[in-house]
Amino acid sequence: MPGSAHHLLEFVQHLINGLYLGGTYALIALGYTMVYGVLRLINFAHGDVVMVGAYVALFAAAGLHAPAPAPWYQTLLIFLLAMAACALLGMLIERVAYRPLRQAPRLAALITAIGVSVLLENGGQLPWVFGSQPRSVPELVPRVNILPTAWGLSVTPIELVTIGVTLALMVALQMLVQRTRIGKAMRACSMDREAAYLMGIPVNRVILVTFALGSALAAAAGMLIAVKTGQAHAFMGLMLGLKAFVAAVVGGIGSIPGAMVGGFSLGMIEEMVAGYGFSSWRDAIAFVLLILILLVRPTGIMGRAVPEKV
Repeated sequence: MPGSAHHLLEFVQHLINGLYLGGTYALIALGYTMVYGVLRLINFAHGDVVMVGAYVALFAAAGLHAPAPAPWYQTLLIFLLAMAACALLGMLIERVAYRPLRQAPRLAALITAIGVSVLLENGGQLPWVFGSQPRSVPELVPRVNILPTAWGLSVTPIELVTIGVTLALMVALQMLVQRTRIGKAMRACSMDREAAYLMGIPVNRVILVTFALGSALAAAAGMLIAVKTGQAHAFMGLMLGLKAFVAAVVGGIGSIPGAMVGGFSLGMIEEMVAGYGFSSWRDAIAFVLLILILLVRPTGIMGRAVPEKV
């Protein structure tokens, strides 16, 4: 194969891998964006909800005796069960950990978020919860290459599913926020919670729904990642959560399209950096990008400067 053709195929392969990786970051970043948009809170426990979603999918697959690969309807059921379970978890976290601190200084809520994250990570390692050892996740979606070997490229169904699910959920979320009553209530609470309350909007219910939606998106990402890698462990959401937070800030935290742009941008940049001989910078590049964005455009690519109330 000529050198130019080989380099082109290599670039296309990195592009495909970057789209998959960016899709997972974007799904998690959407949850950060939703919670921050309504509460101005960085929910650092969000990455660990990804881990819980992966385990719920694993246990649901075992309970349903799902074969490998599973029929599409069974995979969809497991997917929905994981999202529903994590939606309930997100509502529980908001009700128990964050709501009592609603009027407290933001630092208290931030410290609480870190505490909830540590609780989920270490609690998940208990033998009667998830355990400290990684667990194998069944091949619910095939991981085999669907392209001819002669093409020199590798594309698996789980990668295509991840990209498709990410785009579909982003469109559905954007439509919900822009065209439904609960979406209008979310936007009102984002602009001014006190004024929204005085206008009769059930602020507590809106915040609960926001946490439920964000956590459900995290569960979707957790299941897709676990199926792709073939395993789940208690700390799998730690770095994923941090990178997705970077993606949300890069895209413009509070903006749904911004979360998508930030997620896919970070995934592409990370994959290109790792693929062209700088794999040791794979994790660091996210935080280098974060510093550059904060220096050049603090509001992110698609974010808007919002005046702070004092």
